[in-house]
Amino acid sequence: MSVVDESRAGEAQGPRTRTFGDGPLSRAAALVHTLLTVEAMLLTAASPGLGALLVLGPDPSGLPLAAACLLPLGPALAAAVYALHHRGRDLTDLHPARDYWRGWRLNARPALKIWAPLLAWLTVIAFCLTHFAAGGLPGWWAALLAVIGFGCLLWGAHALVLTSLFAFRTADTCRLAAYFLLRHGRTSLGAASLIVLTAGLTLLATEALPALLAPLLLLSLLHACRPVITETEEDFTA
Repeated sequence: MSVVDESRAGEAQGPRTRTFGDGPLSRAAALVHTLLTVEAMLLTAASPGLGALLVLGPDPSGLPLAAACLLPLGPALAAAVYALHHRGRDLTDLHPARDYWRGWRLNARPALKIWAPLLAWLTVIAFCLTHFAAGGLPGWWAALLAVIGFGCLLWGAHALVLTSLFAFRTADTCRLAAYFLLRHGRTSLGAASLIVLTAGLTLLATEALPALLAPLLLLSLLHACRPVITETEEDFTA
Protein backbone atom coordinates (compact mmCIF):
# COMPACT_ATOMS: atom_id res chain seq x y z
CA MET A 1 0.00 0.00 0.00
CA SER A 2 1.34 3.40 -0.94
CA VAL A 3 1.64 6.38 1.35
CA VAL A 4 -1.34 8.00 -0.35
CA ASP A 5 -3.45 4.89 0.14
CA GLU A 6 -2.47 4.74 3.83
CA SER A 7 -3.46 8.38 4.37
CA ARG A 8 -6.78 7.79 2.65
CA ALA A 9 -7.37 4.72 4.78
CA GLY A 10 -6.68 6.81 7.91
CA GLU A 11 -9.16 9.45 6.72
CA ALA A 12 -11.75 6.78 6.10
CA GLN A 13 -11.44 5.56 9.66
CA GLY A 14 -12.20 9.05 10.95
CA PRO A 15 -11.02 10.67 14.19
CA ARG A 16 -10.70 8.53 17.32
CA THR A 17 -13.80 8.78 19.42
CA ARG A 18 -13.17 9.91 23.00
CA THR A 19 -15.12 8.21 25.74
CA PHE A 20 -16.43 10.02 28.79
CA GLY A 21 -13.87 10.24 31.55
CA ASP A 22 -10.60 10.17 29.59
CA GLY A 23 -10.30 13.88 28.70
CA PRO A 24 -8.09 16.41 30.50
CA LEU A 25 -11.07 18.14 32.13
CA SER A 26 -12.37 14.81 33.41
CA ARG A 27 -8.95 13.89 34.80
CA ALA A 28 -8.73 17.26 36.55
CA ALA A 29 -12.19 16.74 38.03
CA ALA A 30 -11.16 13.26 39.19
CA LEU A 31 -8.07 14.70 40.90
CA VAL A 32 -10.08 17.43 42.66
CA HIS A 33 -12.66 14.88 43.81
CA THR A 34 -9.92 12.59 45.15
CA LEU A 35 -8.14 15.42 46.98
CA LEU A 36 -11.32 16.66 48.63
CA THR A 37 -12.38 13.17 49.66
CA VAL A 38 -8.96 12.29 51.06
CA GLU A 39 -8.96 15.60 52.94
CA ALA A 40 -12.31 14.75 54.55
CA MET A 41 -11.16 11.22 55.43
CA LEU A 42 -7.86 12.44 56.87
CA LEU A 43 -9.54 15.03 59.09
CA THR A 44 -12.05 12.42 60.24
CA ALA A 45 -9.34 9.89 61.13
CA ALA A 46 -7.20 12.46 62.95
CA SER A 47 -10.08 14.43 64.49
CA PRO A 48 -9.84 12.94 68.03
CA GLY A 49 -6.33 14.26 68.45
CA LEU A 50 -6.69 17.43 66.40
CA GLY A 51 -9.80 18.45 68.33
CA ALA A 52 -7.99 18.07 71.65
CA LEU A 53 -4.97 19.88 70.25
CA LEU A 54 -7.04 22.99 69.51
CA VAL A 55 -7.99 23.20 73.18
CA LEU A 56 -4.37 23.26 74.33
CA GLY A 57 -2.65 26.59 74.61
CA PRO A 58 0.81 27.49 73.25
CA ASP A 59 2.47 26.79 76.62
CA PRO A 60 5.65 24.71 76.05
CA SER A 61 4.85 22.68 79.16
CA GLY A 62 2.00 21.11 77.22
CA LEU A 63 4.28 19.57 74.58
CA PRO A 64 3.96 15.97 75.87
CA LEU A 65 0.18 16.24 75.84
CA ALA A 66 0.29 17.79 72.35
CA ALA A 67 2.39 14.87 71.16
CA ALA A 68 -0.21 12.45 72.52
CA CYS A 69 -2.90 14.33 70.61
CA LEU A 70 -0.88 13.96 67.40
CA LEU A 71 -0.63 10.16 67.64
CA PRO A 72 -3.69 9.51 65.39
CA LEU A 73 -2.17 11.75 62.72
CA GLY A 74 0.49 9.18 61.75
CA PRO A 75 -1.91 6.44 60.60
CA ALA A 76 -4.15 9.09 59.03
CA LEU A 77 -1.27 10.42 56.91
CA ALA A 78 -0.20 6.90 55.91
CA ALA A 79 -3.73 6.11 54.74
CA ALA A 80 -3.82 9.36 52.77
CA VAL A 81 -0.54 8.52 51.01
CA TYR A 82 -1.92 5.07 50.15
CA ALA A 83 -5.16 6.51 48.74
CA LEU A 84 -3.37 9.16 46.69
CA HIS A 85 -0.93 6.62 45.27
CA HIS A 86 -3.78 4.29 44.22
CA ARG A 87 -6.07 7.06 43.02
CA GLY A 88 -8.06 6.47 39.86
CA ARG A 89 -7.65 8.70 36.80
CA ASP A 90 -11.02 7.80 35.30
CA LEU A 91 -13.89 10.00 36.47
CA THR A 92 -16.30 7.09 36.08
CA ASP A 93 -14.32 4.78 38.39
CA LEU A 94 -13.32 6.67 41.54
CA HIS A 95 -13.23 5.12 45.00
CA PRO A 96 -11.01 7.43 47.10
CA ALA A 97 -12.92 6.86 50.34
CA ARG A 98 -12.71 3.09 49.97
CA ASP A 99 -8.99 3.33 49.13
CA TYR A 100 -8.40 5.56 52.15
CA TRP A 101 -9.99 3.24 54.67
CA ARG A 102 -8.30 0.24 53.10
CA GLY A 103 -4.97 2.06 53.50
CA TRP A 104 -5.83 2.87 57.10
CA ARG A 105 -6.61 -0.77 57.91
CA LEU A 106 -3.40 -1.96 56.27
CA ASN A 107 -1.05 0.73 57.56
CA ALA A 108 -2.38 1.96 60.91
CA ARG A 109 -0.31 -0.39 63.06
CA PRO A 110 2.94 -0.26 61.00
CA ALA A 111 2.71 3.53 60.74
CA LEU A 112 2.13 3.90 64.47
CA LYS A 113 5.22 1.78 65.23
CA ILE A 114 7.32 4.39 63.44
CA TRP A 115 5.28 7.51 64.13
CA ALA A 116 5.11 7.11 67.93
CA PRO A 117 8.90 6.88 68.57
CA LEU A 118 9.58 9.63 66.03
CA LEU A 119 7.00 11.88 67.66
CA ALA A 120 8.42 11.18 71.11
CA TRP A 121 11.95 12.04 69.96
CA LEU A 122 10.81 15.24 68.24
CA THR A 123 8.93 16.19 71.41
CA VAL A 124 12.13 15.81 73.45
CA ILE A 125 13.98 18.04 70.98
CA ALA A 126 11.21 20.65 70.98
CA PHE A 127 11.08 20.63 74.79
CA CYS A 128 14.84 21.14 74.98
CA LEU A 129 14.72 24.02 72.51
CA THR A 130 11.83 25.78 74.23
CA HIS A 131 13.64 25.50 77.61
CA PHE A 132 17.12 26.01 76.23
CA ALA A 133 17.85 29.19 78.15
CA ALA A 134 17.36 27.41 81.47
CA GLY A 135 20.00 24.80 80.62
CA GLY A 136 22.95 27.17 80.38
CA LEU A 137 24.34 25.37 77.33
CA PRO A 138 26.26 27.12 74.51
CA GLY A 139 24.24 28.39 71.59
CA TRP A 140 25.59 25.89 69.09
CA TRP A 141 23.79 23.13 70.99
CA ALA A 142 20.48 24.69 69.96
CA ALA A 143 21.56 24.75 66.31
CA LEU A 144 22.67 21.10 66.57
CA LEU A 145 19.34 20.07 68.07
CA ALA A 146 17.48 21.91 65.31
CA VAL A 147 19.53 20.15 62.62
CA ILE A 148 18.92 16.77 64.25
CA GLY A 149 15.20 17.47 64.44
CA PHE A 150 15.06 18.49 60.80
CA GLY A 151 16.98 15.37 59.78
CA CYS A 152 14.52 13.24 61.74
CA LEU A 153 11.63 14.88 59.89
CA LEU A 154 13.31 14.12 56.55
CA TRP A 155 13.81 10.51 57.58
CA GLY A 156 10.19 10.37 58.70
CA ALA A 157 8.99 11.59 55.30
CA HIS A 158 10.79 8.70 53.59
CA ALA A 159 9.54 6.25 56.21
CA LEU A 160 5.97 7.49 55.74
CA VAL A 161 6.01 6.74 52.01
CA LEU A 162 7.64 3.33 52.49
CA THR A 163 5.26 2.32 55.27
CA SER A 164 2.22 3.43 53.29
CA LEU A 165 3.06 1.56 50.09
CA PHE A 166 5.10 -1.49 51.14
CA ALA A 167 4.70 -4.26 53.72
CA PHE A 168 8.19 -4.33 55.21
CA ARG A 169 9.11 -5.08 58.78
CA THR A 170 9.49 -1.96 60.91
CA ALA A 171 13.26 -2.40 61.22
CA ASP A 172 13.62 -2.81 57.46
CA THR A 173 11.52 0.28 56.81
CA CYS A 174 13.71 2.28 59.18
CA ARG A 175 16.89 1.12 57.44
CA LEU A 176 15.51 1.76 53.96
CA ALA A 177 14.37 5.25 54.94
CA ALA A 178 17.88 6.08 56.15
CA TYR A 179 19.39 4.53 53.02
CA PHE A 180 17.22 6.53 50.63
CA LEU A 181 17.72 9.70 52.67
CA LEU A 182 21.37 9.68 51.62
CA ARG A 183 21.04 8.00 48.23
CA HIS A 184 18.46 10.24 46.56
CA GLY A 185 19.47 13.81 47.24
CA ARG A 186 16.85 15.32 44.95
CA THR A 187 14.10 13.41 46.72
CA SER A 188 15.39 14.53 50.11
CA LEU A 189 15.58 18.12 48.85
CA GLY A 190 11.97 17.94 47.70
CA ALA A 191 10.87 16.56 51.06
CA ALA A 192 12.88 19.25 52.83
CA SER A 193 11.16 22.00 50.83
CA LEU A 194 7.76 20.58 51.78
CA ILE A 195 8.73 20.51 55.46
CA VAL A 196 9.88 24.15 55.28
CA LEU A 197 6.67 25.10 53.47
CA THR A 198 4.55 23.37 56.10
CA ALA A 199 6.43 25.08 58.92
CA GLY A 200 6.10 28.44 57.19
CA LEU A 201 2.37 28.03 56.72
CA THR A 202 2.01 27.11 60.38
CA LEU A 203 4.05 30.05 61.67
CA LEU A 204 2.81 32.74 59.28
CA ALA A 205 -0.83 31.72 59.02
CA THR A 206 -2.46 29.12 61.25
CA GLU A 207 -1.98 25.51 62.30
CA ALA A 208 -5.16 24.59 60.44
CA LEU A 209 -3.79 25.60 57.02
CA PRO A 210 -1.31 22.70 56.65
CA ALA A 211 -4.09 20.31 57.67
CA LEU A 212 -6.36 21.71 54.97
CA LEU A 213 -3.60 21.49 52.36
CA ALA A 214 -2.37 18.06 53.51
CA PRO A 215 -3.54 16.13 50.39
CA LEU A 216 -1.70 18.53 48.09
CA LEU A 217 1.44 18.36 50.24
CA LEU A 218 1.30 14.55 50.34
CA LEU A 219 0.73 14.37 46.59
CA SER A 220 3.82 16.53 46.12
CA LEU A 221 5.74 14.22 48.47
CA LEU A 222 4.69 11.21 46.41
CA HIS A 223 5.89 12.94 43.25
CA ALA A 224 9.24 13.77 44.86
CA CYS A 225 9.60 10.18 46.14
CA ARG A 226 8.92 8.58 42.77
CA PRO A 227 12.58 7.42 42.38
CA VAL A 228 12.44 5.90 45.86
CA ILE A 229 9.21 4.05 45.07
CA THR A 230 10.56 2.77 41.76
CA GLU A 231 13.84 1.54 43.22
CA THR A 232 12.05 -0.14 46.12
CA GLU A 233 9.73 -1.97 43.73
CA GLU A 234 12.61 -3.10 41.52
CA ASP A 235 15.28 -3.98 44.09
CA PHE A 236 13.61 -4.67 47.42
CA THR A 237 10.36 -6.48 46.58
CA ALA A 238 9.90 -9.91 45.06
